[in-house]
Amino acid sequence: MSNMQLDTLRRIVQEINASVSLHDSLDIMVNHVAEAMHVDVCSIYLLDERNKRYVLMASKGLKPEAVGHVSLSVGEGLVGLVGKREEIVNLDNAPKHERFAYLPETGEELFNSFLGVPVMYRRKVMGVLVVQNKESQDFSEAAESFLVTLCAQLSGVIAHAHAVGNIDVFRKPNSGSTYKTFQGVSGAGGIALGRAIVLYPPADLTAIPDREAEDISDELALLDQAIASVRKEIQSLDEKMQDSLMSEERALFSVFLRMLDENALPSEIKDHIRTGSWAQGAVRKVIDKHVALFAQMEDDYLRERVSDLKDLGRRILACLQEADSSHRELSPDSILIGEEISTAALVELPVDNIAAIVTSEGAANSHMVIVARALGIPTVVGVTELPINTLDDIEMIVDAYQGRVFVNPPRRLRQRYKEVQKEEEQIAKDLKQYETRDAITPDGVEIPLFVNTGLMIDVVRGVQRGAKGVGLYRSEIPFMLRERFPGEEEQRAIYRQQLSHFANKPVIMRTLDIGADKDLPYFSIEEENSALGWRGLRFTLDHPEIFSAQIRAMLKASIGLNNLHILLPMVTSVSEVEEVLYLLERDWIAVQEEEQVKITKPKIGIMVEVPSVLFQIDEFAELVDFFSVGSNDLTQYLLAVDRNNPHVANVYSHFHPSVLRALQNLVQACHQHQKPISVCGEMAGDPLTAILLMAMGFNTLSMSSSNILRVRKAICHVPMADAKQLLDNVLQMNNPLVIKSWLEHYFKTHGLADMVKSNRLVSA
Repeated sequence: MSNMQLDTLRRIVQEINASVSLHDSLDIMVNHVAEAMHVDVCSIYLLDERNKRYVLMASKGLKPEAVGHVSLSVGEGLVGLVGKREEIVNLDNAPKHERFAYLPETGEELFNSFLGVPVMYRRKVMGVLVVQNKESQDFSEAAESFLVTLCAQLSGVIAHAHAVGNIDVFRKPNSGSTYKTFQGVSGAGGIALGRAIVLYPPADLTAIPDREAEDISDELALLDQAIASVRKEIQSLDEKMQDSLMSEERALFSVFLRMLDENALPSEIKDHIRTGSWAQGAVRKVIDKHVALFAQMEDDYLRERVSDLKDLGRRILACLQEADSSHRELSPDSILIGEEISTAALVELPVDNIAAIVTSEGAANSHMVIVARALGIPTVVGVTELPINTLDDIEMIVDAYQGRVFVNPPRRLRQRYKEVQKEEEQIAKDLKQYETRDAITPDGVEIPLFVNTGLMIDVVRGVQRGAKGVGLYRSEIPFMLRERFPGEEEQRAIYRQQLSHFANKPVIMRTLDIGADKDLPYFSIEEENSALGWRGLRFTLDHPEIFSAQIRAMLKASIGLNNLHILLPMVTSVSEVEEVLYLLERDWIAVQEEEQVKITKPKIGIMVEVPSVLFQIDEFAELVDFFSVGSNDLTQYLLAVDRNNPHVANVYSHFHPSVLRALQNLVQACHQHQKPISVCGEMAGDPLTAILLMAMGFNTLSMSSSNILRVRKAICHVPMADAKQLLDNVLQMNNPLVIKSWLEHYFKTHGLADMVKSNRLVSA
């Protein structure tokens, strides 16, 4: 690719990002491409899926009146050929090709050379970009590469245009409230109808939603206060740096102050407020406009000022947010919307007033989703095209079974989902009878069900639903809810509460497991590949002072209860466990001396999450008392799928044959060494896979409190003999979708249809 083409590429991307509509973006692209490639024609056809046609949406070189009117059926012409093949078509004499379709209204009979490139987004054809010349020639590989790069950029713009609720790319813009459907990934199942509340991080311009001003005069006053505060702040910085910086280096402060002059940025922001926008949204709009203008400038110095402009915007925004007392309270029908919502942010909110959660980032087995699942909050993640800024206070339906989000849904759809909600409530009522029953199969095999905890609500619900113990206590959650590492005594009090609620029952406490998607607000770990990085035991062994404080607190909390078991996360090698056992022995002796009391040494277990452990069971069995499978991480590492990446969410599946076969081998190895083996990941909480785990011979299953009754009902209805037959069948299969369908069919035909999510799907 030539330097000129690279420069063109950069300029096109900048201008497209700055354009206000898809139609503007398409016009920019065809004009620049035609100029850069010296071609007679550049055209863009978009696929209208509703009518199964490719519509000419922009062109440089064809008749202008043809744009928006000329179209081809899906399989018609060379454009249709590009779309069907999903690959480049490069011809030196297009009219002679058997698929050439003559369209007289375009005037293209004059052009011989043809190069068509598909515009692809997530394996779907969005359109076709075409360049044509009068003279016969093969377009070069460099030309193909240039267009492929542009089409990759264009695909995201088109997908976003389709997704944004107030436009239809094939028709005139519509300012009214438009019904739109968005697809994400199901995190925690359930249905919710309510209104969106955008949860945005502080001082983040990009995350500020559009919102109408409740009182324009109040918003203007808030802005004046913020501008005055920022002006004062910058003047103070300027004075502070007088002795440290030269006058020319301090010029930026003068520029900032001039931009804060009443006739500059504040005037523009106030214009937006007077038209009805709240102050924070007005700041975002004005800063975005100027950033786009600066980015297009040819002058390198001015382009570099973009970051300074953003900094100024963030300063104004921070002051506005500090003075903002109008943050809306959550009501029972509040649907939380955000790019990402952290576990800490979630648990700090009144969870009883959260009807559902929707995020544009994240995936089905992130830590936040696991906690949401435990709390019984319907959650959809990875809705990548969600126009978050436009959704504040908008009516929505969240179908977390299908991973769908409906914006401004029609009355018919609302009614249908209200019926589904009633069905859900009936299922919940029917499940109540299983609170007092044991999980015993019809042929008399008992499967102890444990609960995963972290919040007190998990404990309360776990006890209420008859959990036989705690299979996983997530000790990182109390750490997340603080502004510093909790001290030993603070931890002791927290752990004592957990152990006391399950007196005479085993409580398995996992040592601090941070890293990957479990960040502490005061100790962020930033890595390129956090899933493979500094997390779990790798972190705590590097910080023995943190590890020992936690172990000591756990030991002190267990005095007189003797129900503590300790679980080590993210174990990779035998040497790590040997080091832990040394530290544990040292702390156990020291705490007994301090407290002057005999403490029962806790049983020690390791999490089976890293595939290396699967091949070292013999060695680990000599060191530890039990094993517990963290199926979420084990699945992601076995399949090489980042479970927090929405782009590969469809690859992640605990029905995968490799996962099932690995677990089967693991159980057999543990039984040979007479070591208890449990599952505390999400597989245990899914009735479909719980039956398979039961058949494999897992000693206990541990799950979120919201899933205990569903799994118990399944166990009470499925004989062990049937479960083993199902296991034998699925272990012969090679496709996770087929395995899942096979299990669903059994459930539907054996009185467990209400446990199958697909039975509650609504076609919109």
